[in-house]
Amino acid sequence: MTLNRLLQVLAIFFLGFALLGTADAQRSKKEKKEPMYPNATREDPAIKPSSRLTKQVMKMYDLSQEDDHEKTLTAAQAVLDSKLAGAYEKSMALQTIGFIYVDQDDYPTGIRYLEQSLDADGMSNDNHYQIMYQLGQLYTAEENYGKALEVFDRFLTETRSEKPEHLAFVGQLHYRMENFAEAARLLERAIAISDQPQRTYLQLLMATYFELERPDEAAKLGEQLMAMDPNDPATVRNIAAVHLQQDQNEKALQILVDGKARGVLTEERDYKQIYQLYQYLEREAESVATIEEGLAKGVLKPTADLYRAMAEAHYFGEKIPQAAEAYAKAAELSQDGEMDLNLARVLMELEKYPEARAAANKALQKGVKRRGDAHVIIGGAELEQDNQKGAIAAYKEAAKYPETKSSAESWLKASGIR
Repeated sequence: MTLNRLLQVLAIFFLGFALLGTADAQRSKKEKKEPMYPNATREDPAIKPSSRLTKQVMKMYDLSQEDDHEKTLTAAQAVLDSKLAGAYEKSMALQTIGFIYVDQDDYPTGIRYLEQSLDADGMSNDNHYQIMYQLGQLYTAEENYGKALEVFDRFLTETRSEKPEHLAFVGQLHYRMENFAEAARLLERAIAISDQPQRTYLQLLMATYFELERPDEAAKLGEQLMAMDPNDPATVRNIAAVHLQQDQNEKALQILVDGKARGVLTEERDYKQIYQLYQYLEREAESVATIEEGLAKGVLKPTADLYRAMAEAHYFGEKIPQAAEAYAKAAELSQDGEMDLNLARVLMELEKYPEARAAANKALQKGVKRRGDAHVIIGGAELEQDNQKGAIAAYKEAAKYPETKSSAESWLKASGIR
């Protein structure tokens, strides 16, 4: 909470204190401010401030306005320690101290004082429950979701609040706790009683339906959100995710491609999902085109994994020379020899035997899991170059590894070598 927010809260409390005992307090009920929590189960206490503490209380307020934490804390502690302090003064002093610690980002200490402020039970319902709600938010900020839920459950039970923002916030908390059924119930209610539901309510409910594997309902919300703002990236991504959950891959891809074309989806993760989907759907040329576009725009960074994806797309698209080029780039950026081994395999298909042998040797030097495969490739490359001695040496090495032992020994035996 910022200091400005702290001062706003304090101003409400102290203004109420200053007006007590004046003619304003005698106005008819018609002129009184409508309570924020009219259905609260807690009886609104009759506030009876001590006139003898008025000066100290107002000093506490004045100091808080000056942004002097140290002096404000001293003044608040003086009010708290006074024998004249009743429940009202104690509640105000405790919440003043609590908000100062919150403003200093010391949430645990702030929380402790705000809890004591509630326990003192001296504030009006409006202030009492505002503090309770803020306490729950602080627990949420501290990622103490269990304690936050305790506070919010008490808040909703005691206030019987039907305000959409309250229900939606608690629904969001249940979502974080993976209590998706309860999150859906609260969010549905928040939306139902809202004159115009906030987009965030709909987005969170859509995500909740996704987690509950209720894709039809999630899709309907997605359509509603798209109608409200077709240029919201989160909405586009979420709708695509819903279609993917229903195995509607082509539809999901079209939504993502359309979003990219309209300039809505511009991040690395968007391009990556699109080129992976293209490849999954065996649309290799479009996968490669997406990668090249991303690289040209600087959205995608040249990495071993990216060039591996490009190489695989070229390979399965039967563009073997282009696959070799992409594997060569992947190998340059790779720390181990896996991409070098893939390059060696492709070069063998292209009948580029010296280059294949060199790539396989490079794979061995950098480190590769299936070392036997590299030796088999070397052996095959030597044979194609009529180097029988080199082939024998390579196959003997391949016979030392489980993955190639059988095939290597078979070749050696067929060659008359024991």
